[in-house]
Amino acid sequence: MARITASVYTSHVPAIGVAMDLQKTGEDYWKPLFAGYDFSRRWLRDNRPDVIFLVYNDHATAFSLDLIPTFALGTGAQFNPADEGWGARPVPVVQGHPELASHIAQSVIQQDFDLTLVNRMDVDHGLTVPLSLMCGEQDPVHGAWPCPVIPFHVNVVQYPVPSGQRCFQLGQAIRRAVESFDEDLNVQIWGTGGMSHQLQGARAGLINREWDNAWLDQMIADPAACAATPHIDYVREAGSEGIELVMWLIARGAMSDVAGSGRPPRVAHRFYHVPASNTAVGHLILENA
Repeated sequence: MARITASVYTSHVPAIGVAMDLQKTGEDYWKPLFAGYDFSRRWLRDNRPDVIFLVYNDHATAFSLDLIPTFALGTGAQFNPADEGWGARPVPVVQGHPELASHIAQSVIQQDFDLTLVNRMDVDHGLTVPLSLMCGEQDPVHGAWPCPVIPFHVNVVQYPVPSGQRCFQLGQAIRRAVESFDEDLNVQIWGTGGMSHQLQGARAGLINREWDNAWLDQMIADPAACAATPHIDYVREAGSEGIELVMWLIARGAMSDVAGSGRPPRVAHRFYHVPASNTAVGHLILENA
């Protein structure tokens, strides 16, 4: 059967992608941030999955404000990098895994989660920046990401957004779906977005180191309690865009200890950095024990 072996968590700040695309990673401002991913790139080479299930949010690219699905599963064979207003990022096309994606859709919908199924869409920085951070620079024409990727969009842009509890439970359903797939596949689930940041209003530029790290501590050690965090806490403590952290709970809910079938996961790597642009960057790798 297929199995989820690890979860990866990272912010997906668009300026990170720009820094990589313009070869600015060696500049003093950016060096400390990219150094935090040196271990992660080695780890991914040593722990290469067969498929990545990548949880992210579209930023009004594939889905305009005319149509915003709460949960959207990419079931296509490939996904092109999106043009977000200044041209598509110079990165490879994302190859999907339609067979596993369709199986997950069938299983998760039968577990009473309503999904929007998307056979064709472009993917923006929410998905491509985490891939770049973990995989390094890739030639857009001759290069390739290390494995197929299943995109999973969560609406955290337009209220109402799903609760942390709902996302956590969805992660559990995704785990059951993956484990019921007949093919022997090593699957990683990645949760992206966050951490504390606010892009507009009187609190624009807000970053809350203490709250971010306390939230990370709780997500690792007591994810069920972390999932119960109400929306207002994210907005008050982590800014209006801090609500993106509920997407991390999908990945955490898919780990084996949550299913009651394993010990707490091993923290392979943890990193926190401020600022990147005007955002706090959090990063974590958890391995199933």
